[in-house]
Amino acid sequence: MSWRTWREAMTDALYGPAGFYRTAAPVDHFRTSVHISSAFARGVLQLARLTGLRTIVDLGAGRGELLESLAALDSELTLVAVEIRERPLELSERIEWVPTMPTAIQAMVVANEWLDNVPLDVVENGRLVEVSHRGVERPGAEPSLRDNVWLAEWGGVEVGHPRDEAWESVVGRLERGVAVAIDYGHVRAARPKEPTLAAYRDGRMVSPVPDGSCDLTAWVAMDAVAAAGVRAGATRTLLTTQREALTALGLDGGRPPLELATADPAAYLKALARAGEVGTLLDPNGLGGFSWLVQAKGIELPVELG
Repeated sequence: MSWRTWREAMTDALYGPAGFYRTAAPVDHFRTSVHISSAFARGVLQLARLTGLRTIVDLGAGRGELLESLAALDSELTLVAVEIRERPLELSERIEWVPTMPTAIQAMVVANEWLDNVPLDVVENGRLVEVSHRGVERPGAEPSLRDNVWLAEWGGVEVGHPRDEAWESVVGRLERGVAVAIDYGHVRAARPKEPTLAAYRDGRMVSPVPDGSCDLTAWVAMDAVAAAGVRAGATRTLLTTQREALTALGLDGGRPPLELATADPAAYLKALARAGEVGTLLDPNGLGGFSWLVQAKGIELPVELG
């Protein structure tokens, strides 16, 4: 049986030649805010307009769903998908498709549920956790000095410096703009003392097995990531929830007036469905509880965000 640390196993299982993100369509296995409603794209567009940015980069773009929605909303945007998969044949020609994020750009970068898939190691009882191809775990070697320094500063049992480095690279590539990380996350005061590593396959949560058949994910230390963005030159930082951010950007999950049901039943049903979708995006016990880390470089953050 071959043993590897979780970081090594996740890297191969998610991004190796036969990895999950090279062979699977994420929407077949889990749904993000992008898949719930086009209202999410409206919120993203409003943030871009408030910051005066006309280029939007989707980091970890899946099949380009967010950018397709944005293309339908605004014909003058420059849209860039960053994704290791091959370009979907049906994707709009307006959308540029690249394997790595461009450098020295002026743009808004959106990383929606991207950081949680950056591989990391797990430490329990002073040892790195090793895992087999079948998901069996055992104690491994002692953590490195760097691992221990990170854990001492930020806490928890999942070593987040690979996520910090990934985000530092994103912000560092901005010449001027805004970077937005949207994910299920925590801060030190509420850092779990148990691993948050989880897996999803065919719409269901399953046991984490690093064999390429499922998504492997773990919660993000958002405060540590924010500090990394500052090191990369971010001049303004806001850490809030999706509910607060999208509400500030104009999304309203209120039900349509009952009078519309009599005047135009079809329109009422459509409006009711849209309200339900927005309600899902804003649900504080679900997607609305996700963290939004918004960091600006060389510009001010909109006052609407608070």
